[in-house]
Amino acid sequence: MTIEEKIHELADRYSRALEERMSARVAEMESDDKSHYLIYRVLEITDEEGKLIDVYQNKGRFLYKYAGAFLEEAAFLCFKERFPRAKKERIENTLGRRPKQFEIDCLIGRDAIELKWRDATTDGDHITKEHTRIQAIKAHGYKPVRVMFYYPNREQAIRIQQTLKTIYDGVGGEYYAGDDAWDYVYRRTGVDLKGILIQIVKARKDRKKR
Repeated sequence: MTIEEKIHELADRYSRALEERMSARVAEMESDDKSHYLIYRVLEITDEEGKLIDVYQNKGRFLYKYAGAFLEEAAFLCFKERFPRAKKERIENTLGRRPKQFEIDCLIGRDAIELKWRDATTDGDHITKEHTRIQAIKAHGYKPVRVMFYYPNREQAIRIQQTLKTIYDGVGGEYYAGDDAWDYVYRRTGVDLKGILIQIVKARKDRKKR
């Protein structure tokens, strides 16, 4: 099976799982307590609007989870295609008690690659946690590499990413975000991941037209 076929298959699997999960949740919501609609009405939101908001809030939560998991797994497949010995790895947190271990999404030789579809956090504690993780990776003799495909839009989240880039640079690591992340995957693996995803979307549109 080619890498293109593997990613197509992965996309189909995630798409089916997402649809099943969202459908099940929407069905469950039919029997939910809706007494909180009173507050919606006070704020001039109709019951119909309130129901739609609740439904899409739940759908959105599942969508973000599945979108992230899919893209990160697809990227890992690209690295695995080029580097058969690439693997996920857990290392001990040598700098603190929590968490006890950190996970490396893709370990290739000494490169400890973190795969993120996006990181929109605005939590200042996030910097401390990431700093600890990066230092622990470095202490184990690995080079931390961050590959984040979509950059956040909010100012506070952007500032956090800028700080993280500085931390990576400071320990001799590498930080790639947005177009640079897609280019990094292509440069290291020879696989045009973004191009494959665009082709999947096109193939599905064509299929629906038939």
